[in-house]
Amino acid sequence: MKRTLTLTAVALAMAVSGGAFAQERADTVIFDLDRTIKDPENFNWFTSGTKRQHGAHQSMWEPLFILNYTTGELDPWLATGIESNDDFTEWTLAIREGVTWSDGETFDADDVVFTANLALNNEDLSQREAANLRSQVASVEKMGDLSVKFVLKSANPRFATENFGVRIFGSFLIMPEHVWAGEDPATFAFFPPIGTGPYTFTSASTNRAIWDRNDDWWGAQSGFQELPEPQRLIWLETGGEESRAQLIASNQIDAATNVTVGTLEAIRAQNPNVTAWHEDYPYAWPDPCARQLEINTTVAPWTDPNLRRAVAHIIDRSQIVNVAYEGTTVASESMFVQYGSMGAYIDAIKEAGYGLPAKGDAAAGQALIEAAGYAKGDNGYYAKDGETLSVSIHVNSASTEYTRTIDVVVEQLNRAGIEAKAVPVENGVFWGEVLPFGSFEMSYSWLSCGSVNEPWTSMARYTTDSVVPVGERSPGFNNTSRWDSEAAATYTELVASMANLAADDPKLPELVAEAYAHLDAEVPFIPLVQAAKLLPFNNTYWTGWPTAENAYNHPAFWWNSGHQIIHNLTKAQ
Repeated sequence: MKRTLTLTAVALAMAVSGGAFAQERADTVIFDLDRTIKDPENFNWFTSGTKRQHGAHQSMWEPLFILNYTTGELDPWLATGIESNDDFTEWTLAIREGVTWSDGETFDADDVVFTANLALNNEDLSQREAANLRSQVASVEKMGDLSVKFVLKSANPRFATENFGVRIFGSFLIMPEHVWAGEDPATFAFFPPIGTGPYTFTSASTNRAIWDRNDDWWGAQSGFQELPEPQRLIWLETGGEESRAQLIASNQIDAATNVTVGTLEAIRAQNPNVTAWHEDYPYAWPDPCARQLEINTTVAPWTDPNLRRAVAHIIDRSQIVNVAYEGTTVASESMFVQYGSMGAYIDAIKEAGYGLPAKGDAAAGQALIEAAGYAKGDNGYYAKDGETLSVSIHVNSASTEYTRTIDVVVEQLNRAGIEAKAVPVENGVFWGEVLPFGSFEMSYSWLSCGSVNEPWTSMARYTTDSVVPVGERSPGFNNTSRWDSEAAATYTELVASMANLAADDPKLPELVAEAYAHLDAEVPFIPLVQAAKLLPFNNTYWTGWPTAENAYNHPAFWWNSGHQIIHNLTKAQ
């Protein structure tokens, strides 16, 4: 990577070393920010479009719990525990004693009840976590200064993880009643913001946010945890892969968002202090949203499950791994993300004979096509009754990861005798029109995303209660395949029987395998590979970054669980 810095990188380097950067570099951690801060003076996380990953929910706003992806357990943070009644309809939250806001006010049950009621009583608060709580909770009640009871609209054994555990990206964040009381929650900017975290807001602009350590942080005062070592945190918009690569290679940032394997190897050639989740291939961490091929089961000829199964046989996942991902991921074995806490369910699927092979079997796929009455013509494509067997695969053009994957799949299908073509569309069209309204034959997606420590969340996305006609919006992007056969109805009944079972219920693995038999037989979607997040971490100034060998939790530093990463950082010797 022996090249000069671009003008963008030079400008960023000057910004970092300029007057705003008063702390010594060795006392400061600089995180890559992969987006512009559109409104640097709006910290109302309830409102659509307000972002939190510029340090707000990694350093200032603390979660009640943090889900440990390795163990599947909730690590207590602002809370010490949460318990349900026998039928999972009531949950009682225990708040940690000694927590204070950065202005010295006590954090207690009043704040939790007040914030929950903001979400419950204001339909126009549109952020996912607020809407999710509103859909689940009937009422919330203060039981004591450090105790709150949530009464649910229906049983939910996953309530705590879904709402308060940073299951994916964020969690329901508690706001200070003494600041928010009397404000309009739909318009209040909450500026300057405060939180309970060990860092307080210093300044922000459209391309960076700066946070300084609060040495009076409640956690250190109460003995919960020691003060984190970094005195200052900066989130800096880096402007793209090339710029972030140059900045981390030259020690001007400490953590970077996703890069390609070629870029990582170029960075490490210049700076051997840079590491990733794995020291060697596959380098990357699999994020929760495994990649898949969605099939519209209402569009002929893909209404035929055997033709869908043929495509599943033809696809060679190992080639996708090697070509599209340059070896930085692994082939999916099922619909689930391959975390340790999901192992029992994945093993049950494999033991039942429904696990996915890494290598394709084109001959098996072609046998199914021919059994459906197709014959291969001189042009190499299958046809029946004068109609060529063809498919268009829609793909979001926003990322080369997506388009390269579908290019590989298209090539595989064409070689096997299915006339396939990729249809790249821009991000807004893909998510706003193509996927939700069923305007596709097949499409690249990650719509099984959700389950990280239990199976119901992902499996419930393909039940028949979410089926709507093509042209109507699929609710929550659920069952965009519009799978609605007798097998789908049986699958739905089995998944419904899992809904009230806790993640550690011994009946779950067997039920998962039984339900999965119907997915395997009818193939409304085809799992492809695990999603790859190749995140470079720089050990020049700071060590203690999460790795596969030091897996205190996952490495997504832009999530609300970023607190754990910051607390684990120590100065390099």
